[in-house]
Order: sequence, then C-alpha cells, then structure tokens
Amino acid sequence: MSKDKYRINMCSGPLLKQIITFSIPLILSALLQFAFNAADLMVVGKFASHQDLAAVGATSALTMLILNIFLGISVGTNVVVAKYIGEQNRKETSRTVHTAILFSLIGGAILAIGGLFFNRTFLLWMDTPLDILDKATLYMNIYFLAMPVIMLYNFTSAILRALGDTKRPFYFLVFSGIVNVVLNIIFVCVFKWAVAGVAIATVIAIAISALLSLRVLMISKTSCRVKLNLLKISWKHLKEMTWIGVPAGFQGACFSLSNILIQSAQNTFGSAAIAGITASIQWEFIAFIAATSVGQACVSFVGQNYGGKQYKRIRESIKICYIGSCLIIIALSTILYIFRYQALSMFNSDSEVIKWGIMRFSIVLPFLFVCGIQEITLGALRGLGFSVGPTIVMVFGVCVLRIIWLYTVFKIYKSMESILWSYPTSWIFVAIATTIYLLYALKKIPKQNIKITSP
Repeated sequence: MSKDKYRINMCSGPLLKQIITFSIPLILSALLQFAFNAADLMVVGKFASHQDLAAVGATSALTMLILNIFLGISVGTNVVVAKYIGEQNRKETSRTVHTAILFSLIGGAILAIGGLFFNRTFLLWMDTPLDILDKATLYMNIYFLAMPVIMLYNFTSAILRALGDTKRPFYFLVFSGIVNVVLNIIFVCVFKWAVAGVAIATVIAIAISALLSLRVLMISKTSCRVKLNLLKISWKHLKEMTWIGVPAGFQGACFSLSNILIQSAQNTFGSAAIAGITASIQWEFIAFIAATSVGQACVSFVGQNYGGKQYKRIRESIKICYIGSCLIIIALSTILYIFRYQALSMFNSDSEVIKWGIMRFSIVLPFLFVCGIQEITLGALRGLGFSVGPTIVMVFGVCVLRIIWLYTVFKIYKSMESILWSYPTSWIFVAIATTIYLLYALKKIPKQNIKITSP
C-alpha cells in the first residue's frame, strides 16, 4: 500500500483543494462520533424513558472535565508531530509518536481509576436529580472502565492527522459506527439494558476504532510507524507535547467546569428540562463539529508549514479555514432551526422536553458561527506554538465569565433563558480577544518562505 495513497503533503500544492480533502473526512468522522452519542440518546429516549435520556445527558459535562487535560495533550501531539514532519526529521517524529502512544495508555488507566472512585460524588455535587442518579453513575462506571482505549483512539487519530491521513480514521468510524447502532438496538430493545446497554455499545465501538488506528501505525512505512518494543516515554518530547497540550487541556477542563456549574443550575429545572437541553445540544454538535474539524485542519496545516518554513501558506491556510468554517456553520444552523420540531422529536416526543430544546435553539443557534471564528483562531495559534496566551483568554471568557454570569445575572433572573445567554456572550468575547492575539502572533513570523533541506 503506497504511503501516498492516504497522505497529504501540506507544504506544497493547491491549498484550497488540500484543506477540503483533509477536512471532509475529519468532519464526517466527527459526525460519526456525534452519531455514537446521538444513537445512544435516540435509542434510550425512544425505547426506555426520558429519565434514561436525562441520565446519559447529565454525565457529559463531568466526563469532559475529567478527559480534557489528557485530550489537550493529544492536540500537543498533533502539533509536535506535524512540526517534525514538516522539518523532515524522522528520528524526532518517531520518538514523539512512541511517547504519545505509551502516554495515552498510562493516562487512560489513571482516568479509569479516578473516574470509578469519584464519579458518583461529583454527580451529587452537581445536584443531579435523584431519579436519575443511579443510572448516571452506572453509565459513567462503564464509560470510565474503557478509558485506556478511548485515550488510545484520540492519540492515534492525532498522529494520523499530523501525518496528513484523515481518510482511514473515517473508514474505521464508519465500521465502528454501524457496530454501535446495531449493538444499541440489541442491548436496549432486545436485552432491555437501557443506560448500561448504550454505554457498552459506545465503548465497544470506540475500542474497534482505536485498535484499527493503532494497526495502521504499526504497519506504516513512514516515520510515524509504531513498534511495540520502542514504546518509551521521552521526557523531552513529552515536555514539548505538554507545553502545547496542557494549556489546551486546562482550557478544555475550565470549559467543562463552567459547563458543570451551568449543568448544576439547569438540573434545578427537572429531568424534562435536562432531557430537552441534552437533545438540542446533540443537534448543535453537528454545526459545532464543522468548526472543530476545520480547526483541527488548521492546526495541522499551520503546524506543518511552520515547521517547513512555508510562511505564505500559513496565512492562506488560515483565511481558507475561516471562510469555510463560518459558511458551513451558518448553513447547518439555518437548516437545524427550520426543522427544529422534527429534530428534537427524534430524541423524545414529550412536548415538555421539546419545549426546553426549542428554547435553547432560539438563543444559541444564531451565534454558533462565532464558534467557527473561535476554533480557527485557536487552531492557528496552536499550530504556531502559541498555547499559554490563548488559554488565558479562553479560561477567562469561557470559565470565569460564565461563572460570574451564573452568580450575577442568573441570581437576578432565575430562568433557563438567563443561563443560556451565557453561551453566546462568552463566545463573542473569546472570538474577539483571540483574533487580536492571532494578528499579533502573525506579525512575529516572516512573510517570505524559507527553503529547507532534509537532514
């Protein structure tokens, strides 16, 4: 199998075509990941109860809080591997890859142990309604048992993206997505396992994708080839990954922390409200996925071209990603709002549940395109090696600002609407601040390309 069959040379060739070719599998892969969650929620919402639907939805913010530090390091892995590939430095690329794989397994084991011991306590702190507490705890116990393979999947995917290969991860997700849907139906509709059934189905599907991605790296003919006997932590390369990844992970953790506080406030409105908000968020992910996927493309293209000293292509890549992300999000948000009743009823037909979902749609959808601006800007900054500064901006905008909002605006106006308005307010602040930061960062790099040769 030719190594060029799946790879994209990001440092030369027509940028628009390359970014589209790179991004489409990323978007489709992310949509399939969304389909994992959506299939869980649709099956459990239709064939179990709205309490089961709420139980699964109530775990998402807490799960992401615990995951985000390690997932941030996978972003750092993407940047560092892409930089070394751009520099054509095979030795350093290989060491980074082997460090990342071993770290993912160790990190997954740590998360599994911590999650199993503390998830019920955290759910109680979040004021999770008692009628769904046991089910939410069960879902999280199963999910956290699978943390090593979940982490392995995220790190192997990051390495493949840095290599310019987004097609094979997509093919693997197609296969595992079909497995996930089939198992959902069997476990929930036939075996009546409800929350446990959807958790087990999701875990099996992710494990399949992780093992297939690892196999690709083990048989690769590139500098990213994985050999089990070479798995070793290189502290130099771990430091490089964490320098970029820990701020990104800390930013994500703060994002999740603010979501936990918001989730806690939303929990006071009852299980129907939780179910409705959960259903609306699942559909919003379709538009948000476009932003994050093109943002990931921006990280890889900027990272490789920065390593390859192709400075003109850096600026062109950022412009293309900005325009593409915003256009996709605006189109998807418009379609979603037009068919809002039909979309929400696919999860649960209870009129009370649909009412809460439509409330969130009306406030959030008009501003989702701002997430596109935010994600591309952050992706470009990380690709350039800037991570701490943007993280400070994000922490204030997404975490501090939302917490202040909850303890001021929400205290005065005790309504779901007042909670939901914290989202577009924080997005606008972050988009403006990070754009200013990116303009500053771009002034620091030359405008002309520099030709490099292989070591």
